[in-house]
Amino acid sequence: MVDEERRHQKGAKYLRDAVYGANDGIVTTFAVVAGVVGASLSPVIVILLGVASLLADGFSMAASSFLATRSAKDVFEREREVEKWEVAHHPKLEEAEIREILVKKGYGGNDLKEMITLITKNEEFWIDFMMYEELGFLPIEDGRAFRSAIVTFFAFIGAGFLPIVPYLFITGDASAFLWSALFAILAFFIVGALRAFFTAKSWFWSGFEMLLVGGFAASIAYLAGFLIKILIT
Repeated sequence: MVDEERRHQKGAKYLRDAVYGANDGIVTTFAVVAGVVGASLSPVIVILLGVASLLADGFSMAASSFLATRSAKDVFEREREVEKWEVAHHPKLEEAEIREILVKKGYGGNDLKEMITLITKNEEFWIDFMMYEELGFLPIEDGRAFRSAIVTFFAFIGAGFLPIVPYLFITGDASAFLWSALFAILAFFIVGALRAFFTAKSWFWSGFEMLLVGGFAASIAYLAGFLIKILIT
C-alpha cells in the first residue's frame, strides 16, 4: 500500500512536469504561428520558425527544469547537513524546537513528552522531521532532475507541434491557420483542464482559463506580426 502511494506521488510529479511543459509548448508555437500569419509570411516560414522555436525553447525549458531541480536538491542536502550538525552538537536546543512545533500542533502533557521521546530516539527521523516541520523541505529523489527534464522536453515538443501540423498537409494559408487555431484551442483547453489535478479547481474553468491566456498570447503575437508588416511595407 505504501509503495503504491509512493508510485502515485511520483506519477503526479511527472504529470505536473508534462502538463506545464505542454502548456508552454502550445503557447510558444501557436504564438509563433500567429505572428508569422499576422505578417502574411509564407507557410514555409511558419513551419521553419515554428519547428526552430519549438526545439530551442523545448531544450531551454528542459534545461531550466533540470537546473532548478538540481539546485533544489543541492539546497536540501546542504540544509540537511546543517540540521544534522545541530542535532549532534545542540540536541537540547533542537528538542526545544520540536517541543515548540508540537505545541503549535496541539500536543501537550504526556502525549507531548512521548512524541518528543519517540522523535529524538531515531536521529535520521529527527533530522527529517526538522527539515520538513521547521524548514519546509521535502527530499528529492536521485535522478529526479534528469527525468523531469526529459518529461518536460517531450511534453513541450509533443503538444507544441500540434499547431504546426496543419501546415504540413494543407496548402491554403487561411485553411491551415484555421485548423492550426482549432488544434491549439483544443490543446489549450485539455492541458488547462489537466491542471485541475494539482490546483483542485474545476477542470472546466482551469481549461477555459488556459484557453483565455493562450488566446491572449496568440493575439498579441498576431498583432505584432501585423504591425511589423505595416511598418516594413
